Amino acid sequence: MNNEELKQKILTIVPSAEFTEPVYEFLNVIVLPADLRNLAEQLNSDPDLSFDYMFCLTGVDWVTHMMVVYHLYSTKNDHTVVMKVKLDNRENPEVETLCDIWKTAEFHEREAYDLFGIRFLNHPDLRRIFLEDDWVGYPMRKDYKDDVNIVEL
Repeated sequence: MNNEELKQKILTIVPSAEFTEPVYEFLNVIVLPADLRNLAEQLNSDPDLSFDYMFCLTGVDWVTHMMVVYHLYSTKNDHTVVMKVKLDNRENPEVETLCDIWKTAEFHEREAYDLFGIRFLNHPDLRRIFLEDDWVGYPMRKDYKDDVNIVEL
């Protein structure tokens, strides 16, 4: 499936999906948090799509909002898509976990929680993965300040 065919298929699943210019030829789709779970399930289970491998998940701080970015690949169909979800509540960013769909999401979601403070609802083990349990703040956020180590982004 080429990017245009992927785009049309995604629009049948989530008509409100937005698309940005492909980056490195990957189709980029942005969905609302309410549509994320449905799209993820369809991307994984639809035989025409068959996105069976999530090879990257990261958080992004855009100052005005947070974003979670998922890179998905179909080993069966040899196509890739970048799925993004915009989280407008910057003070308490949260989105549904996808680790029951793609097992690789489990640790990636913990990393995004640890470093950005993005909560993944219904995650089976959402806790810090790199930082100490008593660490205050989220060091990858643009407003993070660490007076002890003089880190400022």
